[in-house]
Amino acid sequence: MMEGVPAGSGDPHSGSETVWFGPPLDEAENAVILIHGRGDSSRGILALAPELRSPRSAFLAPQATGHVWYPQGFMAPMDLNEPWLSSALGRIRVAFDTLGEVVPRERTVLMGFSQGACLALEFAARNAGVYGGIVAFSGGLIGPDGTARDYSGSLEGTPVFLGCSDVDPHIPVGRVRDSADVMEALGGVVETRIYPGMGHTVNEDEITWAHHLLNDVGAGSG
Repeated sequence: MMEGVPAGSGDPHSGSETVWFGPPLDEAENAVILIHGRGDSSRGILALAPELRSPRSAFLAPQATGHVWYPQGFMAPMDLNEPWLSSALGRIRVAFDTLGEVVPRERTVLMGFSQGACLALEFAARNAGVYGGIVAFSGGLIGPDGTARDYSGSLEGTPVFLGCSDVDPHIPVGRVRDSADVMEALGGVVETRIYPGMGHTVNEDEITWAHHLLNDVGAGSG
């Protein structure tokens, strides 16, 4: 069962809107849960959807309350980001519940930028299984150095992409590489690309990789 928000806990992102782009679910070849970064919005991150050139993909983007998924940096002690972190992971679970059996998890790509990329990786690691893909633009697994990564389950060959600058002011490149190692140990087929001198952004090479992934997921849908 996917982890969500513990019963009786604070749930600051509960009831926030989800914005859609693309075809209806029953006409889609695959789906993308697209998670925005700090200070952005669901509508803002959906501007990426047309650039991915995947007209048969249904995109859904949940909105963080106050445009922030968790208040501290992603490498802060976990408890300093609660209950926002658990609530954010719960919103991803709700997105998967929304897709239900119409677009199963093996045809769903979990994709995010910055805070959204961190959440995508953390959710997939905590809820390992077969996904259409995991795409992290400028992100890493959540928690301080030394956090135990004793996740259970297996990604069973799920494609995993991590792309980041070598000088990103928010995401240490060492955390990106460590996260790639963890996802590979969980059974993901990992592609890591580090871009010299790039800012905190998504570049065309990353978009092209994600475009090909969506084409492959669609081709495998029957």
